[in-house]
Amino acid sequence: MSVKEDAPAVLARHNVELAGTGRPTLLFAHGYGCDHGMWRHITSRFSPHYRTATFDLVGCGGSQAAYDEERYSTLNGYVDDLLDIRAALGPEPVVLVGHSVSAMIGALAAIRAPAAFHGLAMVGPSPFYMKDGPYDGGFTAEDIESLLALLEVDQAGWAATMSPLIMANGDQPELAEELAASVCRMDSRMARRFARLTFSTDLRPALPRIRVPVLVLQCSEDIIAPVRVGEYVHRQVPDSRYVLLKATGHCPHLSAPGETAAAILDFVRGLPSVDAHAGAS
Repeated sequence: MSVKEDAPAVLARHNVELAGTGRPTLLFAHGYGCDHGMWRHITSRFSPHYRTATFDLVGCGGSQAAYDEERYSTLNGYVDDLLDIRAALGPEPVVLVGHSVSAMIGALAAIRAPAAFHGLAMVGPSPFYMKDGPYDGGFTAEDIESLLALLEVDQAGWAATMSPLIMANGDQPELAEELAASVCRMDSRMARRFARLTFSTDLRPALPRIRVPVLVLQCSEDIIAPVRVGEYVHRQVPDSRYVLLKATGHCPHLSAPGETAAAILDFVRGLPSVDAHAGAS
């Protein structure tokens, strides 16, 4: 079946929302426990000048994709979905903005199909969440197993416990509440299995293989992806820029959208393969 025939079905299946008509297209991929609506403060700043596309990962938000345990037994199933969506958007390359685990899904997609992407903006990326020799991803194996064990028995309790820590913006409690509600809406099987993939997959070997320009956006205080991890990603990716945000927490597109959008805009404008003549307000 051709991409042209399948494109409307692909876009519907992943709840793709489009806005704007400018070039290039910015494709936004959300992280674990989130949905496409959490990009709203960012996309509203870009859509007057660029085309923006947001979507929901399988099992999240309004995605109509069936959760297939075999397809999604590794992150490659999510990579397949991302490349299907990118193809359905048209023939031109896109700038992918990936948050958290979707930053790494985007990295795998860019390795597989570099011509499909002008560049990759990685928001809070982590290639491996555990400590391993001199590498410190922030968690021990025991920490991860404890988190996964709680999620197995009490998804709502996991969301209530983790969301304030992930957001780390106590003056904006509504952000943690939004994240907790989003986690609770996730398909329970997907929530458990995707969490294990997210927190236990070691993608460090993939970083030097990325051949598109990369922006590493790092928050100043982030227990999920600490500063040392963002610095590690920057060192390992051949063509990368590193920006340390003043924003705290793991979701700067919600807690500090202006600062986050400005860094992404600067990156897009600097891409050599993009005619990025317009800017976000």
